[in-house]
This record gives sequence, C-alpha cells and structure tokens, in this order.
Amino acid sequence: MRILNRYIVKQIIVGFLLIALSLLAMLWLTQSLRFVEMVTRQGLPVYLFVQMTSLLMPRIFNVLSPIALFVAVLFVYNRMIADRELVVMQSSGISPWKNAQAPMIVGFALSLFSIYVMNVGIPQAEQKFRELEWQVKNNISQAIFREGEFTSLNNGITVFIDKHEADGSVTGIFVSDESKPDVKVTLTAERGRMIQSEKGPRILFINGVRQEINKKTFKFNVLSFTRYSAEFNSGSSAKRKDQTVREKSFKELIFAAKDPTLSPRDVRKFVVEGHRRILYPFLNIVLAMIACTGLLISNFNRRGQTKIIAIEIICMILVTGNDLAITNLAGRSLYFLPALYANCILPFLICLYLLLFYNPFYFYRHSLVKELKHADE
Repeated sequence: MRILNRYIVKQIIVGFLLIALSLLAMLWLTQSLRFVEMVTRQGLPVYLFVQMTSLLMPRIFNVLSPIALFVAVLFVYNRMIADRELVVMQSSGISPWKNAQAPMIVGFALSLFSIYVMNVGIPQAEQKFRELEWQVKNNISQAIFREGEFTSLNNGITVFIDKHEADGSVTGIFVSDESKPDVKVTLTAERGRMIQSEKGPRILFINGVRQEINKKTFKFNVLSFTRYSAEFNSGSSAKRKDQTVREKSFKELIFAAKDPTLSPRDVRKFVVEGHRRILYPFLNIVLAMIACTGLLISNFNRRGQTKIIAIEIICMILVTGNDLAITNLAGRSLYFLPALYANCILPFLICLYLLLFYNPFYFYRHSLVKELKHADE
C-alpha cells in the first residue's frame, strides 16, 4: 500500500508543479507589465524590476495552489482510470478511502506550506514590496533621472542631467520650474547631489545661476550662487502609508477589535483576513478530495468520465466562488463568519462520507430488485 501511495503522490506532485509553475509564469508576465514603464521611461534597474515583480509571487502562489492541485489530482486519477490502473487497484480490494490517501497527503503538506506563506511569507513580501515601491516613487535618484534626457515631473518641473558620477553626484544640471502659474524659474548648475528629506526629494545645486521671470509684472531676477537647495516633489507623497491587511501579523488581525485606532469597517476586514489565514490553506485538502472522490466512487465507463469530471469542476467552482462571496459578506457583517467555516468543512465531510461509506453496488442492487419485481408483476 505504501508503494501505491508513493507512486500516486509522485504523479500528483509532478503534475502540480507543472501546472503551478506554468500559471505562475503567465501571471508573472501579466503583473510585470505594470512595471515596464518604470524600466523604459524612468530607467528602473532590471534587478530592481525583477525583485519587485518576484515579491508578488507568494500572494499569487497562495491563490493558485488549491486550483493547481485540483487540476493535477483530476488529471492523474482520470489517466489512471483510462490506463485501467485504478480498475486493477479496486478489483484487488483496495477501497476508495485508501486510494484517496495520496491526494490527502499532498493536500495536507500544501496546506501547512500555505499557512506559512500566508502568515510569514506574504506579510514580509508585501512590506518589502511597499518599501521598494516607495523608494522608486519618492526618491529622486538615478532610477528616475536618466543621463542626457529631459524628465518631466507631474507638477510642471522638467529636469535635465548630463551625467551621473560614481559617488552619487551629478554634473550639468538644468531645471525648469513652472509649478506656479505666474512665475517661471530656471536653474542651471555645474554640479549637484540629489537627497531625500522628510518633506520630499531635494536637489543641492553647486556653482550655478537661478533665473526667475514673473509673467504678470514682467520682472526678471538673476541670482548667481555657490550652493543652493530646492525641493522638487514629483507629486507622490513622501510619507509612507499605513500597513495594509496583508502586511499585518496573524495576532494583529485576530485581535484587531482591541486596536482603538481602527474603524469598525477596518476591524471587520482585519478579523475576516485573520480567519481566512486559518481556513484558506485547507482548501488544498478540500479541493484535492473533491477531485478524486467522484472518480473513485463512480462506476467504470469505457466512454470516459466526462459527466463526473464536469460535476467535480462545478463543485470546485462553487466552493471557491462561495469563499470569495462569503468573505465579502463577512467584511460587512461578522455574522457570516460561520458560513466561511461551513464552506470549507461541509465539502470535506461529504467527501469523507462518500469515500468511507458510499457503495454504488448497494444502490445498483436495489434498483435491480425493483426492476425484477416489476417484471414479475
């Protein structure tokens, strides 16, 4: 029996990895399109681009894991039926419950891994991602201003940098400031350095000229300076935002009601997320059992198991769809939280009952007896 379980587990793991990695690659490409503009227009380094997109993968993997396992189990058991392997196992006296132990083992292992990903991996990845995103949006550096190109900011400021030096300074700076409708300011300097202050990005100019034109009064002022500092906010807030739900720890989510700074809406959202971190990983086991139960308890059909597979896919869609719907409802009222648990526990108990006690020959025998009685009458 251990040899059979090991054989089925190996087949499921290979199928799961192929499906999960393929879906992750596709979604990674779609998510990376959000950052292509940072690479092409703002000169974001490639290593930073790869790092930011990779930090999104734990969240995506956690969503894909139950569905990928469902597809892998469905494919493996359907292939085993087509190759008559499962028929031989059942003919030798192996019960559906024993044949279902392999996907349960894989589902349990993935559930434990998903618990770690949801409670440790995703919060750390989200914090790191938001930190990198804040640096890219608010830090005026080599990642934003490219050599030999005019860069227009959102607030009417245009900056030109001739060259970036190895020590972090720049040479040949030109700035045109039209942030005020009635005043135009032009700054040129031999050298400079870009720094980040509490109020936002600043540029320190060295050895340059400041020219100011008032469009209403037509006054023209010129100032030569040795050192000059000015703020050039690109339009994004320099202040870091508060932590999101995904960045919070499990303890902070469950005991969110004790936090006086949170609104009732945020408390509900945090509490629901805390309960989902317990329940959602176990969808790996539930969907794995749904995928194998129908194929294990159904009668063999040479024409294929199309009807059973269609029913299992519908059940999978109902479970995952209900999870999303009940989560939204629980965010409005915590009275829906028991329904979130029921959506996970009831399918598991139904599959467990069918695998342990369902006997198709019993129903077949009853129907056969009824037909014989009708024939005698």
